[in-house]
Amino acid sequence: MPSPRVLVLRAPGTNCDEETAFAFEQAGAEVERVHVNRLIENPALKDRYQILCVPGGFSYGDDIAAGRILATRLRQHLSDMVDKFVHGNGDRLVLGICNGMQVLMRLGVLTEGVGEADQSAATLTWNNHGRFEDRWVHLAVDKTPCVFLKDIDQMYLPMAHAEGKFVAATENTLSQLRDAGRLAVRYCDGEGQGGVVDEVLPFPINPNGADANVAGVCDSTGRVFGLMPHPERHIDATQHPFWTRRKVQPERGDGFKMFQNAVDWFA
Repeated sequence: MPSPRVLVLRAPGTNCDEETAFAFEQAGAEVERVHVNRLIENPALKDRYQILCVPGGFSYGDDIAAGRILATRLRQHLSDMVDKFVHGNGDRLVLGICNGMQVLMRLGVLTEGVGEADQSAATLTWNNHGRFEDRWVHLAVDKTPCVFLKDIDQMYLPMAHAEGKFVAATENTLSQLRDAGRLAVRYCDGEGQGGVVDEVLPFPINPNGADANVAGVCDSTGRVFGLMPHPERHIDATQHPFWTRRKVQPERGDGFKMFQNAVDWFA
């Protein structure tokens, strides 16, 4: 079967598009990095791709709020493209990483079908301590339909954000998302404990104070996924911060499996 084609969306301020494209290429996909203005000028380009990825960075300088301007441009000019990837025939995938998750949250596609108003069901807001945080975090994968997380139990990935705190509008919304397996990945300790408890874990285990320690959310189908940590920054074992001290060196970094899962899904 031909390799799936990936659209890595660029915008002013995006700075993780090359690493993300490389990760997909290493997993066997064909990748193009395309600026949002080019898509607006030629929306038919969307028909080339099976995977849409919104990578990390600071799109439009995070003016107003992180991801807000890019999400607004997508909603106003490329709503047909977003709808085709998110709904369509169920034959496409969407991944948002860090700023990309912020964009997907602003679009409402990660919390669709939950709460009284989809776009206000949950949000991403400032970290509890009110500043940018850059560190490695342990993650536990919940029982989830998420395509990208198939056969993954735990990951150790870097995160780097100021507005990554997941906050649900109500306890009922949080429960609905949890029960459906849509709170797909959560911050936990080094032993993988605490990622599925109701209590918010302390800093720095939970680096931003997110409700239910949420680090990533998927839609009801598992085809649309957003997470705040950066899997593209740990696709090689030597990217682990303590790789020289590890007794057993794995073939790949923890984040690589996510990209491999996306490619394998089309097989």
